[in-house]
Amino acid sequence: MPITSKKSFGNLGETISANYLKNKGYEIIAMNYANPSGRRLGEIDIIAKDLEKNELVFVEVKAREMHKFGNTNPEENVNYHKLQRLNKIAYFYLKINNLTDKTYRFDVIAIWINKATRRAKIKHIKSI
Repeated sequence: MPITSKKSFGNLGETISANYLKNKGYEIIAMNYANPSGRRLGEIDIIAKDLEKNELVFVEVKAREMHKFGNTNPEENVNYHKLQRLNKIAYFYLKINNLTDKTYRFDVIAIWINKATRRAKIKHIKSI
């Protein structure tokens, strides 16, 4: 199936990232989490649990096409404003689930996808 839109490309990156995390021993709790009501605070691509460290992980996925952007660092697009939005929606998630006393962190998964071969290069940056 061809990758035709930016959204489907992003979804592919998130799916690959979730599978990567599962293979590393993480439990996937939610994908594309957004607050269900009120003013939209933002979206978290993946919420996972690092079973080894027993902490929640809020993951931002940045996917790029290998052919066009192979020499870039997708994680550089996670700027101050994006971190502020991630923090707001993460706090909302923690609060409504009574998890404010739990340890958590923010990670970025930078992923370069080769559309022709459907293979990916992954860089997992913990505790941004």
